Amino acid sequence: MTPAARLSAAIELIDTIERDRVPAAKALKEWGTAHRFAGSGDRAAIAGLIWDVLRRYASSAYLMDSDTARARLIGMLRLERDMDTATMAALFDGSRFAPAPLTEAEQAALSHRSLKDAPAAVAGDYPEWLDPHLAKVFGETRAAEAAAMASRAPLDLRVNTLKSNRDKVLRALAHLHAKPTPWSATGLRIELSADARNPGIQAEEDFIKGAIEVQDEGSQLAAQFTAAKPGEQVIDLCAGAGGKTLALAALMQGKGRLIATDRDKRQLAPIHERLSRAGVHNADVRTPKGEADPLQDIRSTADLVVIDAPCTGTGTWRRNPDAKWRMRPGALEIRLRDQAEVLARAVPLVKPGGRIAYITCSVLAEENGEQVRAFVARHPEFAIIPPEQTASVLWDKAEAFGEAALQSAEGWLMTPRRTGTDGFFVSVLRKGG
Repeated sequence: MTPAARLSAAIELIDTIERDRVPAAKALKEWGTAHRFAGSGDRAAIAGLIWDVLRRYASSAYLMDSDTARARLIGMLRLERDMDTATMAALFDGSRFAPAPLTEAEQAALSHRSLKDAPAAVAGDYPEWLDPHLAKVFGETRAAEAAAMASRAPLDLRVNTLKSNRDKVLRALAHLHAKPTPWSATGLRIELSADARNPGIQAEEDFIKGAIEVQDEGSQLAAQFTAAKPGEQVIDLCAGAGGKTLALAALMQGKGRLIATDRDKRQLAPIHERLSRAGVHNADVRTPKGEADPLQDIRSTADLVVIDAPCTGTGTWRRNPDAKWRMRPGALEIRLRDQAEVLARAVPLVKPGGRIAYITCSVLAEENGEQVRAFVARHPEFAIIPPEQTASVLWDKAEAFGEAALQSAEGWLMTPRRTGTDGFFVSVLRKGG
């Protein structure tokens, strides 16, 4: 396919996503199935266009003073890819498979309109109904914070210290230009360009052998802030597919007892294979059966209960740019109830002196500090561990991290703009006694 034909395909796909209200990934998969003539490079390039339009969904329409799929694509090419009008006109030339030529109105918008006076929700590319929620957290910087959350995310990897070390893996992945992450001592980062296919990490020998896992640096730090130690009894209460379970196992150095469970047993399905590949032998996966409590026999025994809480996922917008446009106000209320419920389930599991680590991939105060404060009000036997103490696991990087991340009385908030990670909140609480 020619570059112009790829643009036409992208316009068609954006129309489909808007008209049928389908997730972008589903629309791209169906388009690829229906257009088998398109090579892998074409599919990757078209996907890059779609994701970038979704990143610039509001600002591109504002720039062009039009909300059509075509206008959003043109606006994105200017805002995200810095394409000048002459280059654009050469692609939009009306030839076979190419989009129709730029209209006078489109050329005028490209020449004279800008985002200078755009509202925060437009400049930051997020739904307008979320503006007061983001203003509560970020104030006047909310547009800049949200714009960073709309940026293209790198591919982050975690080195499994049960199998290897970062220096060895860096040498093995030199052909992918992997670099150390700035905060996590076990993190690697591979930058991705707009049209590039994701590197086939799953085909790398280190992945096959369990020496690396795909995990955002923010998620790695969240696991590290739990301060899980060798010999402890640790419960991962919302283990899902096991991403943080694996990180906790590495922190425990294979010593102690790690119990992983999840209310949704379907989410747990991949965890067994992942634990085996990672060389984790001290994990006990407990799959729920009916109404029975799979943790009934280990109440008041946990040194640490980790809650990777169900949340709105606002912190992962740069990896899921269409999710924010499909998010509705009711989703927040549902998640707040879910979080309060899982926190309540954690209470009887913790022994005196034990800890709860509450983690979200959200940047919203309602799901983070406010949820923690409400929990402590209900359960005064728990006290928040000072965030600076939590971050001390970063050793010589702790001070710089403290200056970069957003600290509150309840915990740490990481964001793409501040820490170069996905958005994560971490609060650690200790039970008295």
